[in-house]
Amino acid sequence: MRRGSSSSSSKSASMETATQMQAQAVPQQPHSLQQAVTSRVYARIGLLGNPSDGFYGKTISCSLANFYAEVTLTPTAAGASFQPHPQHDPCEFDSLSALVHRLDTQGYYGGIRLLMALCKRFHAHCSKAGLQLPAKGFQLSYDTNIPRQAGLSGSSAIICAGLNCLLQYFQVPQSVLPVQQQPSLILSAEAELGITAGLQDRVIQVYGGVVCMDFDQQHMEASGCGIYESLDPALLPRLWLVWCDNPSDSGRLHSTVKQRWLAGDAAVREGMQRVAECAEQGRAALLQQDTAALAQLMDANFNLRRWGQQHTALCPASKPPGMLPEACSWIAAATCCLQCS
Repeated sequence: MRRGSSSSSSKSASMETATQMQAQAVPQQPHSLQQAVTSRVYARIGLLGNPSDGFYGKTISCSLANFYAEVTLTPTAAGASFQPHPQHDPCEFDSLSALVHRLDTQGYYGGIRLLMALCKRFHAHCSKAGLQLPAKGFQLSYDTNIPRQAGLSGSSAIICAGLNCLLQYFQVPQSVLPVQQQPSLILSAEAELGITAGLQDRVIQVYGGVVCMDFDQQHMEASGCGIYESLDPALLPRLWLVWCDNPSDSGRLHSTVKQRWLAGDAAVREGMQRVAECAEQGRAALLQQDTAALAQLMDANFNLRRWGQQHTALCPASKPPGMLPEACSWIAAATCCLQCS
């Protein structure tokens, strides 16, 4: 693990790749009015190429079975309602000091706004496609154990799970929303809230497993999606995930980088190109089972991402016992480490 400039405490876990995500994410048979619909979507790590997905680059991502979000749609006779989460959407506090501490450490927002934005974009998409949704009501609730603001795509996991529920409940045909277009709808819900991000997180949470993504500009502008290739998760070496207790909003950092890229900042544009090359070379390293090459590429990706002190918040004291962190891939407030020996 890389040296850091912060004394923030951190946690670690051996990573388990979620290999059956696509089967769980695809809606199954329609349910009757009395039956609830539940969808589970897993966290993700951007192994290589992150964050070039927002800049017509290339990435490799994998689902993370250790953490997940679940959304449940409960049918009702009419209307649309949302059940606040007792931990993530609190409306009552023990004291004014407790309220302030909560806002200072976790911010103002929970998951309800994500589900509301999803419903708005889902309705708009169906209307534009000429699909009249049946007049039946529902309530959405959610739960999640994904570490908050650790760069593990907790927000998009909630939205993706919610989308799965809506697709199943309203029996939306694939012709109206093909699987390759679902990540764009999820991203549009986040854009509705001013969250700056790329397609990578939403793609891996829709497809699951390990996915190589090519966001070629010409292909993106023609089809609205990238070129996605699923790889065998067994190709991955053993990985560790280390994350900070002190969260941060990665969307704000991405927003600054995006502004510099749009302004033609040569350093940012060159950096994004080099980051994308890490993913391209990483695909070859995975297929060849070249762990040493993969470690070097993860290190290179880590170094290219260090645009500010926010990227060095993990300190060596927090590494898992016995781990030789020869390679690290930075993910917002979390770091993915490859154990080389």
